[in-house]
Amino acid sequence: MAFPILKVSLSSFKIPLSLSHNSCSTLSRYPAPQVQLVKKVLEVQGCRRNLIVCLGESVSKASLLALVSASLVFADPALAFKGGGPYGQEVTRGQDLTGKDFSGKTLIKQDFKTSILRQTNFKGAKLLGASFFDADLTGADLSDTDLRGVDFSLANVTKVNLSNAILEGALVTGNTSFKGSNITGADFTDVPLRDDQREYLCKVADGVNPTTGNPTRDTLLCK
Repeated sequence: MAFPILKVSLSSFKIPLSLSHNSCSTLSRYPAPQVQLVKKVLEVQGCRRNLIVCLGESVSKASLLALVSASLVFADPALAFKGGGPYGQEVTRGQDLTGKDFSGKTLIKQDFKTSILRQTNFKGAKLLGASFFDADLTGADLSDTDLRGVDFSLANVTKVNLSNAILEGALVTGNTSFKGSNITGADFTDVPLRDDQREYLCKVADGVNPTTGNPTRDTLLCK
C-alpha cells in the first residue's frame, strides 16, 4: 500500500535517529502521533514490531540518511497535500479528474480549483465548503449532494445533474454557467445569482428538495 508523501523535516519528530547499528530504541515514551508517523516509515522498510523498533535490523543507516537528506516522510493521508483537502490521498486541485468516481464520499472543504471534472460522479457526496473555482464540471453528476457554501465562481456547470442537491449559500458569482443542467428539486436558498442566471434557472426550475422540503422555484425567488 502506497502512502502519500509530505515534505517536512524528520527532525520535527524529535525522535533520535542516530542510533548505533545494533541498538534498539523504545518508542513508547514519545508522543503517539509522532510514533505513528515513524512506524509507517519503518513498516514500509519491513519492520512491524510493536513499539520496539530495531533500527539496526530493519532500517539501514543509509536509508535513514537518504530520508533525512530528502526531508521526506510517509504521513497520514488526511494530513497530506495542504491544498488537497480531507480527501488528501491525491491532489485534486488543477487536475484532470474526468470520469472519476467520488460518489458518496465526504469531501468537506475539498479543493478542486481549476480541475477538469467532466462526467465526474459526485452523487450523494458531502461537499460542504468545497471549491470548484474555475473548474470544468461539464456533464458531472452532483445529484443528492450537499453543496452548502461551495464556491462555483467562474466554474462551468453546464449539463450538470443537480437534482435534489442542496446549494444553500453557494457562491456563483463571475461567469458561472448552469446551461443545460438538471435542477429538479435543487435548493438554491441564499445563492447570490445574477439576474440573467436567475431568469434562466427559473425557466427550468421544478420540484421540491426531499431533504429541506423547499420548492426549487421558491429558493430561486422566481416570480
